[in-house]
Amino acid sequence: MTDDINRSKILIVDDDEKNLKFLSLILESYGYVYETAKDGHEALEKTKAFNPDLIFLDIMMPEMDGYEACKRLKADASTQYIPVVMVTALADKDSKIKGLEAGANDFLTKPVDRSEFIARTRNLLKVKEFEDFLRKHNEILDAEVKKKTSQLRDSYIDTIHKLTKVAEYKDEDTASHIKRAGHYAIVLADKLGWPADKREILFYAAPMHDIGKVGIPAEILLKPAKLTPEEFALMKTHAAIGANILSGQTSQILHMAEIIAISHHERWDGNGYPKGLREEEIPVEGRIYNICDQYDALRSRRPYKPAFDHSKTVKIITEGDGRTMPSHFDPRVLEAFKESLEEFNRIFETLGD
Repeated sequence: MTDDINRSKILIVDDDEKNLKFLSLILESYGYVYETAKDGHEALEKTKAFNPDLIFLDIMMPEMDGYEACKRLKADASTQYIPVVMVTALADKDSKIKGLEAGANDFLTKPVDRSEFIARTRNLLKVKEFEDFLRKHNEILDAEVKKKTSQLRDSYIDTIHKLTKVAEYKDEDTASHIKRAGHYAIVLADKLGWPADKREILFYAAPMHDIGKVGIPAEILLKPAKLTPEEFALMKTHAAIGANILSGQTSQILHMAEIIAISHHERWDGNGYPKGLREEEIPVEGRIYNICDQYDALRSRRPYKPAFDHSKTVKIITEGDGRTMPSHFDPRVLEAFKESLEEFNRIFETLGD
């Protein structure tokens, strides 16, 4: 994947000439390639001809409004993966729900703030670039897997490890975190009696659990102080972002990775996120990786905390410290963890930062 996001192409759709000019000048000042359209019909035509990587789509337009244009873009196989940001002066809940039903990926409120506009542009282009890369690679994989070549398998697994680093590139302190993920997970899966083939899938899927962090601003990921409620709400969206990135794939590894991404922050007692699932409602893959993620986070240095040693980490997980409690974990998985303490410590020390 290229590091030069500015090579991406952006389409701005608005029937107001002043709005078009304002947004165009912002993109031009940052070196982006862009095109403009003044209504829904022209937007569809320009999308086919220009093939943008991101579309900013005004809702209130004559003839074909933004809702209808978005529906048609998302219904077309050739344009359905292009992120669409609906730009609107409408702030009511019903308008946003209607936009989501049409397939919108995000919203931007008028009058548009320059900083927010650029931040949304950068984040969505990063996600789009990663999705395109993953989709193309998976198409190649599906064709080549039929040949059952060990060379392709090795290449695929290596690519997965490289792709997972996309989510960690903003934070060097977590660079080894993804290396340890699969090792922790298969230790618990083995204790729980998983067959070897399923453990192998888990091993390669687990490192992609936080891929959705690519869509979270670095200033939030690296903030050395406690997040505000608004910042934490945004941070929590990484689970859904990750699941969306990994969805729609035929690979068993990527399918399991999607499950882990969306469910590894759910808690047995129902106080997790993003859905507040409880007990058996949580996929077992998420229940397994939840405790793995918690162990590694406690043992690792973070912008907001020092690294804890093995003994303190185990004490927090098994006895609780107010923030982390035993009730957060599936009792069977917690018991498997207690039986695997030496292996967890060995994994962290061997594959440490």
